[in-house]
Amino acid sequence: MSDALNHPNAGRSDRPLVEGPPNRISPAAVTLPLPVADTALPRAVARSSSAAVRSSRAGTTVAPVLVFDRVSKWYGPVIGLNQVTLELRPGITGLVGHNGAGKSTLLRLAAGLIRPDLGSVRVAGYDAWKAVAKRHLGYCPENDAFYEEWSGRRFVEAMAYLCGYARRDARGRAAEALKLVGMRDDADRPLASYSKGMRQRIKLAQALLHDPELVLLDEPLNGIDPIGRRDMLALFEQLAQRGKCLLISSHELDQIDKLTDHVIIMAAGRIAAVGTLSQIREVLDGHPLTVRIVSDANRRLAADLLALDEVVGVERAGDSLLVRVRQPNRFFAKIADLVLEDNIDIRHLETLDESTRDVLGYLLGEKSR
Repeated sequence: MSDALNHPNAGRSDRPLVEGPPNRISPAAVTLPLPVADTALPRAVARSSSAAVRSSRAGTTVAPVLVFDRVSKWYGPVIGLNQVTLELRPGITGLVGHNGAGKSTLLRLAAGLIRPDLGSVRVAGYDAWKAVAKRHLGYCPENDAFYEEWSGRRFVEAMAYLCGYARRDARGRAAEALKLVGMRDDADRPLASYSKGMRQRIKLAQALLHDPELVLLDEPLNGIDPIGRRDMLALFEQLAQRGKCLLISSHELDQIDKLTDHVIIMAAGRIAAVGTLSQIREVLDGHPLTVRIVSDANRRLAADLLALDEVVGVERAGDSLLVRVRQPNRFFAKIADLVLEDNIDIRHLETLDESTRDVLGYLLGEKSR
């Protein structure tokens, strides 16, 4: 019998999916390099959480859950992924980029659904293509293909059987997963009667039922109503706190901002940047940043700001000044000295374009420089 049908979680089949103490590092700890395209960014930017710092001081290292090592993938003459090197550790990472950027190819390679033409992909230390790696990952694809006459419960139970669970365990795991994603009350309805959001939840349930370390989610928020999105985001955070590694592809950039500031930005099959939004934005020193300032002397402050080398332009917007600056760190250091010297009262100061959407726009050349 194929090892794909052996029990994937020997010795822990009664372990709850979320409730109870985690058995891995919590909270999330991520340390990622910042691969770059040929133009802009320094070679590495790293992020570490307090958990990672504590682990480092204790002399231990958090092993990566997902590793891409110089991976390329072609579809005939078209390259889908180009020399991607990446490591993911427990936590939530957003995967963003325009259509055709390579996001789905990266997820399918991580899930072991396709093989790389060059390089290697490893999940929990195993080749992603092999059955043993699939015991450690759950995959929630963007598109679905159900037996429409089946109920949601029957579908999730069938997935549990395919994972190698005995009938009794499969039913228990399916019931737990359905409860976890908020589908317990509708689990016995035919899949054909489900809304888009309900179908998304069923796909998520089958991805979680075997308690994987790595969860791959391709547009998981599509078609879900605002209340459902709130619950789903809360579930993702809960899973991350238990030490799971979540890679979430989404075009809902505002939702990614709410969920995590740690992102992978893809363009033309390559990784343009990896890190926190603030880290990525910081190394985009040559790209103008918009800062909104409200003071008690806007006219005088505008004249002083225009004298700074870091200021590209200043314009009035109601009671505010919109200031376009380069080298943000140098600018903020200088404005602090400036307002003290001129005794100007700053009532409000905020940056306006440090979201995922704005950083993506800068990296892909969609904002003026």
